[in-house]
Amino acid sequence: MEAIQESMQPLLPGTSAPSEPGKQPKTPAQRAMRKTFKGTAHLSNLLPTGTVLAFQILSPVVTDQGRCPNTASWAMTLGVIVLSAASCFFCCFTDSVRDSRGKVRYGVATFKGLYIIDSSIPVVLSPEEAAKYRLRLIDFFHAFMTSLVFVAVALFDQKVVKCLYPAPSTEARKMLVAVPACIGIICSLFFIAFPSRRHGIGFPLSKE
Repeated sequence: MEAIQESMQPLLPGTSAPSEPGKQPKTPAQRAMRKTFKGTAHLSNLLPTGTVLAFQILSPVVTDQGRCPNTASWAMTLGVIVLSAASCFFCCFTDSVRDSRGKVRYGVATFKGLYIIDSSIPVVLSPEEAAKYRLRLIDFFHAFMTSLVFVAVALFDQKVVKCLYPAPSTEARKMLVAVPACIGIICSLFFIAFPSRRHGIGFPLSKE
């Protein structure tokens, strides 16, 4: 045993022990690539993929393939856009936690912690855990920009544009193309720079 312990000691005073054979130091390029992939993966927590999918299914129906023959069709199209954007906004304030049995429970973040909405049994969080789920200013920015991303995606739908704005001018057509693209780029960069740590309704769960 003494021989083994001696072999594990540093060779010279002041030097650290050799690193584990399984862990190789990463090059600057590898570290930069890892950070890029990690930041891009955080986009799935904020981009409204599920809401967009539901909207793309409903938009041909409510817009009557872009014709919008009456006021009711126009109002339903606008109502679906507003409700979908509100859904994106609300989902940014949801989060999940595992109870004592290991089951995932969903809740709404509040200024005091997390309010569980899908469990009849109270889930008690310690003050340290409650602080992690507390509402922060960044949550409101995430919610606002997620709603903007959805509106930008909706404006790329030609059926929606024809219904809400049937005869746009040349300048309006250019704006309808440029503005949604700029919104998507700016919001995506913001999401990468300031990722969300929440794993709420419709978002992938963390390992914890």
